[in-house]
Amino acid sequence: MKALYFDEHGSLQVMQYGDLPDPQPGSGHALVQVKAVALNHLDLWVRNGWQGLQLPMPHIGGADVAGIVAGYGEGASGPAIGTPVVIDPGILSGEDEWTQRGAESLSPHYHILGETVRGGCAEYLVVPARNLLPMPAHFDWVQAAAPILVGLTAWRMFQRVGLKAGETVAIVGAGGGVNSMAIQIAKQLGASVYAITSTPEKQAKALELGADQTINYSTEDWSKALYLSTGKRGVDVVVDNVGQATLNASMRAAARGGRIAIVGNTSGFKAEIDVRLIFGKQISLIGSTMGSHQDFCDVMQWVWSGKLKSVVDSVLPLAEGRRAHEILERGQQFGKVVLQP
Repeated sequence: MKALYFDEHGSLQVMQYGDLPDPQPGSGHALVQVKAVALNHLDLWVRNGWQGLQLPMPHIGGADVAGIVAGYGEGASGPAIGTPVVIDPGILSGEDEWTQRGAESLSPHYHILGETVRGGCAEYLVVPARNLLPMPAHFDWVQAAAPILVGLTAWRMFQRVGLKAGETVAIVGAGGGVNSMAIQIAKQLGASVYAITSTPEKQAKALELGADQTINYSTEDWSKALYLSTGKRGVDVVVDNVGQATLNASMRAAARGGRIAIVGNTSGFKAEIDVRLIFGKQISLIGSTMGSHQDFCDVMQWVWSGKLKSVVDSVLPLAEGRRAHEILERGQQFGKVVLQP
């Protein structure tokens, strides 16, 4: 099969497109023919590598997959062969106290497709049969793949912070995949949304998705502007997946008793913070990653029903995967970059 892969960690130059052996489904697993796979910043981090990450090589990235059921291994069952499906990117390798209470993404047995297990940037993929979810007939492949990981992340994140109707939310970096979903979900839950982004074009797109107000962080101090826009109150919830560069500003922008959802670290994972803001304003810093299989099913139902719109920046053939990584590295996209074999 054709695949986008790397044999060693490093820069864009390690990415290769070529032939790898076709995967074979083992016990309890399904074989899926990939029709679309969306990329995430996770793919860049895995390609670059980090201390302690040990992957069997060659490694294939790609967490967001839509495709067709092509076969099953021994003892596996699920949607009929030929059924269009999307794949839950949360792969469980065992059971424990967290999985037993439905908090699967808290489990040390929880893996993300394309991170510590081979992903979908290939013509075929093997996954546990339990991870398959049928998609509506004739639903577009790209539109099905694009919202999976980011929608799941945003869905659980708002559950973790307990977002309620009537509250205010600031979303830092509105052009990213998680944040384009977060704008929509927050509005569906009845919140008022402030989108923080970098260009007039991205501001316009954020308003199209439902944001009530936008702030351009490249031309003004966004936390100060947000503070003034809310009558010097601040917002109830700040969504921050930027990390090092924005966490202190997020805490300044939060209202007294506010919550900050930390769902990533695109600017770096080490941040020096002013702890006085935490206890003085009684702010809660809440981490969130991915979600359960039920969360996955719930958020995809919102996609199928049209409550959530897939936000796609560009679609490229799988053979141009290196270029797709370059687009993500530049950070100029609004929404997802999707590859098709």
